[in-house]
Amino acid sequence: MATAPATTSTTSRPLAELTIRGIILGALITIVFTAANVYLGLKVGLTFATSIPAAVISMAVLRFFKNSNILENNIVQTIASAAGTLAAIIFVLPGLILVGWWTGFPYWTTVAVCAVGGILGVMFSVPLRRALVTGSDLPYPEGVAAAEVLKVGSGSVEGDVENAKGLRVIILGSAISAIFALLASMKLVASEAAKNFKIGGSATGVSTSYSMALIGVGHLVGLSVGAAMFFGLIISWAGLVPYLTSFNAFADPVDAVVNTVFRSQVRFIGAGTIGVAAVWSLLRIIGPIIGGLRSAMAASRARAEGSTLELTERDLPIGIVGASILLTLPPIAWLLWSFSAGGPVHDYPLAVIGGTLLYILIVGILIAAICGYMAGLIGASNSPVSGVGILAVLGASLLLVAIFGYSTDVARTNALIAYALFTTAIIFSVATISNDNLQDLKTGQLVGATPWKQQVALVMGVIFGSLVIPWVLDLLKDTLGFVGMPGAGPNALSAPQAALISSLAKGVLGGDLDWSLIAIGAGIGVVVIIIDELLGRTGKMRLPPLAVGMGIYLPMALTLLIPIGAVIGHFYDRWAKRSSNPGFAERLGTLAATGLIVGESLFGVAFAGIVAWFNRGSPPPMPPIDAPLAVVGAGFEPIAMYAAPLLFAALIALLYNRTKSLAR
Repeated sequence: MATAPATTSTTSRPLAELTIRGIILGALITIVFTAANVYLGLKVGLTFATSIPAAVISMAVLRFFKNSNILENNIVQTIASAAGTLAAIIFVLPGLILVGWWTGFPYWTTVAVCAVGGILGVMFSVPLRRALVTGSDLPYPEGVAAAEVLKVGSGSVEGDVENAKGLRVIILGSAISAIFALLASMKLVASEAAKNFKIGGSATGVSTSYSMALIGVGHLVGLSVGAAMFFGLIISWAGLVPYLTSFNAFADPVDAVVNTVFRSQVRFIGAGTIGVAAVWSLLRIIGPIIGGLRSAMAASRARAEGSTLELTERDLPIGIVGASILLTLPPIAWLLWSFSAGGPVHDYPLAVIGGTLLYILIVGILIAAICGYMAGLIGASNSPVSGVGILAVLGASLLLVAIFGYSTDVARTNALIAYALFTTAIIFSVATISNDNLQDLKTGQLVGATPWKQQVALVMGVIFGSLVIPWVLDLLKDTLGFVGMPGAGPNALSAPQAALISSLAKGVLGGDLDWSLIAIGAGIGVVVIIIDELLGRTGKMRLPPLAVGMGIYLPMALTLLIPIGAVIGHFYDRWAKRSSNPGFAERLGTLAATGLIVGESLFGVAFAGIVAWFNRGSPPPMPPIDAPLAVVGAGFEPIAMYAAPLLFAALIALLYNRTKSLAR
């Protein structure tokens, strides 16, 4: 049930929500969290929800203003979380670098792709608020937690004390993870460990990266998702990799065989699992979607007939929503036209670009519903954005095949691959924002906010994030690079989703995609869905199919620590439930995990800037300087390998012990 709209103590006027200072603060927080999410997404293929840390920072800053209030703080976190979530566009756009179509990220083109797609995501999800927020019992874990943070911190001395402690925990977690990342860049501790080995006539491997951000991610996603990712990891490295390598004669080194099998076969099996999980999510929510659209239309008719809606029920009018959607179509058409200039798309411009617009509209609506529902069910951090990206690029590629067929002209095929990725990037912007904004609207419902003002704030967050993302992308591409691109160095970011999505586009349009691998993954997905549904009926821990798929297709180095972080978070939360203030203790744990993510991610962006500085000049130094902070040579590596896990564990223990002491 919606909370009554907040009012001042002396009048019946609602409290201010959209304020200039709130918008400015939201924009500033946006810069930090967007940069952090871009780096994290390119490194490990995951992003984190920014609502709670943004709310804590907002309250810590705005409490110095006498007339600040809970609704103003809610707007700040809405802006910052929208922009931070939009950073997930990096799951697609780097693919244009990997296929060799772009050499950099054209600033205004990248801004426009993020902005128009993000605004469409906001508009598509407006009618879903009634179906999936006010008219459902979805838990919205992050939205509810953010609302509790805002309520506790609103207008009380106790709230101010808790906010101050929360900010200290974020800073401590950030400092610890940044310090470890600094030591790794100095080569004093190892940043990763890996070992591939034979098992009879087959082979497999074990690997991990000493990334504190992954521990933080594990804490935030929880035990069910962590266990599901570990299950997927076991399927991949204890089942698929040994089986598929058993057909190899091992003329090549073990490392080469294992890595090739994983990249060229296992990842596509994981893609099939994720795709089935995304389709299943859609089938489960068709009813609520239809109900939400009916409710939005009824509210529009009531307003037109002169009825007055409660502030907490006032969405953007459906007429404005429809007009906004239509107004985004010409810019999208222009983007598609200019991007495809000189290529085969211009042989049939009306059919292809018109069909693409229709595809974006239809798939965008479906994706908004899928992501919104899943964000409400398991949180924005766990929503199947990767899965819908895979489905979107497969659909876009198959449509192009239907029009152009297969060609032996490499240049023509590459142009179509790039067009499919560009189309998917726009759809992905829709997905990322719809993945976030229903969570924010749930927070608003619980604190008595006005929906249309939050929806305007979401659009602002989209614009702010769109202005930051291309700059960060270019910095990281020019300095660290992406695995698979020409000139990528040893510090290259893996960009796992972008690599997979571009590989799928290449496979479909090049006519050489092994659909049997996708089918195997789909079969695994069906089995996991059945297991998950049976577990759900018993009321026991679930096994989210999407997370299983991610465990299959992400490298072990990027997943092994996530289940460990989930276990750490589970035991911390068990302790928190026994503490004197369970809610506060759990929130502090969430903020500690967020700090681990933010610190390492921001250091990664800063390190990219340092690399750029050391490689400045014309011509730049050859070979490029990729370890400018290293203070020891290769001879120190054995010590660094032993020191890394010991120091890593000690710092994690220090953070959680300190967090517990602050929570008491």
